[in-house]
Amino acid sequence: MTHDVAVQVRGYLMVFGTLLVLTLVTVAVSYLQLPEVETVIVALAIATAKASLVAMFFMHLKGERPWVMWTLALTAFLFVGLMGSLLFSEADHLFGVRFQDSFQSISD
Repeated sequence: MTHDVAVQVRGYLMVFGTLLVLTLVTVAVSYLQLPEVETVIVALAIATAKASLVAMFFMHLKGERPWVMWTLALTAFLFVGLMGSLLFSEADHLFGVRFQDSFQSISD
């Protein structure tokens, strides 16, 4: 039984080391002179990898039943859909499209 605990602790330490390295990579990317969009994409990819490691190992989701994973995937899908619809409806200025002010009178 002691061997099992040692293997678990070693796995946790490896995940911790990986999280530490990914944090250092995030800081290193912030010092690169990348365009803003690419910086955000890289930072989000690293954050997604880190969140996945935390969820899988520290929250013990690695050995869960498939229906738990499907529920989490559905939640993530709906969250992305919600954020996408929010951007679609509110952030039209991001793509250079400007709509007329809806409160502006027709006679102006």
